[in-house]
Amino acid sequence: MDEEALFRTRYGALASRDARFDGQFIAGVHSTGIYCRPSCPAMTPKPGNVSFYRTAAAAHEAGLRACKRCQPDAVPGSPDWNLHDDLASRAMRLIQDGVVERDGVEGLARRLGYSGRHLTRVLTAELGAGPLALARAQRAQTARTLLASSELPIADVAFAAGFGSLRQFNETIAELYHATPTELRALSRRGRAAGPAPTGAAGELTLRLPARDPIDRDGLLGFFADHAVPGLETVEAGVFSRPLALPGGAARLELRLDPGGPGFLCTVRLARLADVGAAVARIRHALDLDADSMAIDQSLAADPALAPLVAATPGIRIAGSFDAEEALFRTLLGQQISVAAARTALGRLTSELGDGAFPTAAAIAEHGREVLRGPAGRVEAILGIARDLAEGRLVLDIGMPVEEFRAALLAQRGIGPWTADYLAMRVLGAPDVLPVDDLVIRQGAAALGAPDDRRALARHAARWSPWRSYAALHLWRARPHRPAGGRTLTA
Repeated sequence: MDEEALFRTRYGALASRDARFDGQFIAGVHSTGIYCRPSCPAMTPKPGNVSFYRTAAAAHEAGLRACKRCQPDAVPGSPDWNLHDDLASRAMRLIQDGVVERDGVEGLARRLGYSGRHLTRVLTAELGAGPLALARAQRAQTARTLLASSELPIADVAFAAGFGSLRQFNETIAELYHATPTELRALSRRGRAAGPAPTGAAGELTLRLPARDPIDRDGLLGFFADHAVPGLETVEAGVFSRPLALPGGAARLELRLDPGGPGFLCTVRLARLADVGAAVARIRHALDLDADSMAIDQSLAADPALAPLVAATPGIRIAGSFDAEEALFRTLLGQQISVAAARTALGRLTSELGDGAFPTAAAIAEHGREVLRGPAGRVEAILGIARDLAEGRLVLDIGMPVEEFRAALLAQRGIGPWTADYLAMRVLGAPDVLPVDDLVIRQGAAALGAPDDRRALARHAARWSPWRSYAALHLWRARPHRPAGGRTLTA
């Protein structure tokens, strides 16, 4: 789509106040000096007074401040960062995870395999702002979330959001929101009948995680419940609980449905408050909360073979992982066996080597032989993968391109295309992966009138791009029982 056509599409969404586009782009209104979400109820500005931006940071760089009426930061994030595999999108995944705060721009650039100067040039060209400005906008958004959802003192909010000083925090909030932190707290809660989510003991926060409708929340929680590892995860009375490894130490999260909206309520117990931004980013990623479900469902339903499945389960989401290495071992141990057997094996591994959390690759490499069961060749392959992870020869990073990620896995003994595809879905949130080697997918496709031959299915599935991962989820959901010798979503 050329620039003129893109502007017309976005302006049409702004003029019709189309909430489907909230979080996907923002509108800068130069006559008022503010930026808004597309669904802002204010009077539609003239086209000549409007510019559209992919990020809030770009609007900040243009001298605009956030609209107090529509609060454009209080929406799900952009689906682009998972949909696209370019450098800018991969950088945004890492910026949201707090890499710039922890490692600086050069650390971010090293993770992506480029120089800091080249990365800054690309991000400025593609997103309208460099990595420092993008990280600053992310800190401000984290602060707004904390002000809206907690009773933390202002100083605690500042440092939890990653600001270096209270003065820097106050100046940033004044510049970006034209308000004091106290005023922003009141604005963020305006119109919310439920009030702020409760704040518990020291280091414990309950936050609202918004999502786009439609969303299959029951399917997400059902997946985590079905695959909960004994001693690691629990699901009781609709609350999913598990540990979460964060830069500042071990944390614990509890997820439940948000009765006031389509998202979730998340309670996190943190070792340090400064980890809250990384915690929110990782949980949102694991729940696929930024997906554009309307676009996904509309595209997949265009194929008559998938239309009934989409109608039956609108808003299906990828149940992702909370830790890349953990996802790898859960997948390796869950292959070719039932979900119940996989849970038992993983529970034994966690109990023997985990010390309250999923065991590290180093622990599995050193002691896994004493715990792992099964054919000797399979055990040796898992131990070899654990050694490579522990010693840095195998790296799994959410900033990796999909093909680089797959290639790193396929180079390992004991990992084939199915495992690499499945992990690309669960770790990276890759939206366009179809594991055609999966027998359940092929049989489900055949039952719907699509080809069951792997090559023919791959050709047919090209029409499902760029949402083939979601098509796979529908096919798995339609045929939940694994035939003998097949693979399904067991890990």
